[in-house]
Amino acid sequence: MYNTATPYIAASVILRRENTVAFVLRAHTDWMNGFYDLPSGKVEQNERFMAAAVREAKEEAGVTVTIQNLSHAITVHRKAPDSQWLDVYFNALEWQGEPYNAEPDVHGELVWLDLDDLPKNVLPEIAEAFKQIKAGNTYAEYGWDASF
Repeated sequence: MYNTATPYIAASVILRRENTVAFVLRAHTDWMNGFYDLPSGKVEQNERFMAAAVREAKEEAGVTVTIQNLSHAITVHRKAPDSQWLDVYFNALEWQGEPYNAEPDVHGELVWLDLDDLPKNVLPEIAEAFKQIKAGNTYAEYGWDASF
C-alpha cells in the first residue's frame, strides 16, 4: 500500500489576444463568486490533461480548440486549506469561434483582461500563475509554507 498524495487536478486554458486574456467571472457557484477565473475545470477520471483543457474551452468559452493547438504554459502544485491541487495551464495557440460566456448558469460574464492591469478580484492563484509565466517559469508552488 502506498501512502502518496492524491491531489485534485485542474486544467485551464489561456485564450490570449496580445496582452489580454479571456476570463470568466465566477457566479452562482459555491466557491469564490465574484472572482475572475480562466476557463478551467477538474480533469475527469481517465482523461488526459490536454483533453480536459479542450473540453473546458468549449464548455465555458464556447470555442473549439484542438490538442494540436495547445502548448503547456505552467504547472502549479497548489495547497488549499483542505486539499492539494495540480493546476495545469495551457496556451491556446489558436481556436475557432468567438469566446463568450457559454455557461451563464455558472459565470456572470466573459471578459478580456489586460495582464499588466489585472483587477484585484482575479483568483489569487491565477494572478500568481501569470507572474510565474511572465518570469519564464513552467513550474511553481502556491499556498505552501515557504520554509523547506
